[in-house]
Amino acid sequence: MKFSVLTLFPEMFTPLKESIIGKAVEDKKIELNLINIRDFSKDKHKKVDDTPYGGGAGMVMKADVVYDAYQSVREEGAKVIFLSPQGKTLNQDKVKKLAKEKHLILLCGHYEGIDQRVIDEIVDEEISIGDYVLTGGELPAMVLIDSVSRYVDGVLSEESIKEESFTNNLLEYPQYTRPEIFHGIKVPEVLLSGHHENIKKWREEQSLKNTLQKRPNLLKGKEDIQ
Repeated sequence: MKFSVLTLFPEMFTPLKESIIGKAVEDKKIELNLINIRDFSKDKHKKVDDTPYGGGAGMVMKADVVYDAYQSVREEGAKVIFLSPQGKTLNQDKVKKLAKEKHLILLCGHYEGIDQRVIDEIVDEEISIGDYVLTGGELPAMVLIDSVSRYVDGVLSEESIKEESFTNNLLEYPQYTRPEIFHGIKVPEVLLSGHHENIKKWREEQSLKNTLQKRPNLLKGKEDIQ
């Protein structure tokens, strides 16, 4: 899986070099290319934006600069995603679908936005990570890369993915580790029993309970869960 990120601030993606994603890059399970849009400015001062036609606050990223940056990574079959609060909200189903793509080109906006003409020409889909506005598309792009990478073959074990939150529209069950007793509270006895069927049943019950308490909207359509 290849990610190509078109951004004005490639240095913001440094955290992705750590932990699981960093290891996946190192092991060549995923490829992460950071393209500085500013490098494609024809202005001697590397200007990438201008005042909006019609007036208004802020500046707008120029279509030609963004287009040239896109052309530098354009590839047959690549899917172009614009990270935008106007897009459809990212969820686990969308994450799984995106993980099947071979190449995602992620466009990060800034300032008051990007000239609509280049969005119309190159973008396949707009995606949001929530109904709020950020200063740019870099944080949403990192969220998308992290969530999608987890479903790329070899990045995580199949077991880890199968039992995590939002699988089958349920939140994950509580997890415990040593010490066995912490602040007077003991690990649930069933987890110490070694009885795999009972443990499995307990975890399923806890997933349902967790979802009912925290995200009951996910249970819509399920039958009479008490």
